[in-house]
Amino acid sequence: MSMENKKNNKILTIPNALSLLRILLVPVFMYLYIGRQNTLWTAIVLIISCLSDVIDGPIARKFNQVSDVGKALDPVGDKLTQIGLMVCLIIKYPLMWVPAVIIVVKEIVSGILGLVTIKKAHVVKGAVWHGKLTTVLLFLMMGLHLLWPPRLPDLISWISIGICCAMMLYSFAMYTLRYIRTLRDAKMNKEEEASDGE
Repeated sequence: MSMENKKNNKILTIPNALSLLRILLVPVFMYLYIGRQNTLWTAIVLIISCLSDVIDGPIARKFNQVSDVGKALDPVGDKLTQIGLMVCLIIKYPLMWVPAVIIVVKEIVSGILGLVTIKKAHVVKGAVWHGKLTTVLLFLMMGLHLLWPPRLPDLISWISIGICCAMMLYSFAMYTLRYIRTLRDAKMNKEEEASDGE
């Protein structure tokens, strides 16, 4: 195994620990919001979760701890956090089920395509700008719904949810096209190698 592959296969790294922490915080803030109805502590736990998401990438790059495990674990932490918070907010804002369904469908399809890409092309794709922008918009939208006392006005709620849904669908389409292109390129490379070997 080459040195580059060894670096990519690292598991015990600070960024991976931060991603795991983010996953473990999901049931904590859900309990605080639903079980204890404590918005303040819910927000504090979410801030800690968001900070871990902000710093894990720079740490990975600065200390050469970028890994395939991290590339897979980081988005899992993001999506579980988003879905968990949406489940909490559906209690007060029923329309929140729309972005929740989009996320679930997007992650199932993207997960399948991602696994196929790893198997066929031996490539783990990281996040790109539209995925990061979607994450930022989602957390801003959910933070607004979480912290607005006592309840966000319906018009503002509908507009913010609509903007997020539109961005999510755009990002979903772009990720899907990227997976398809990667699989197509991998297939073409294999065909070229096969023809060269004849």
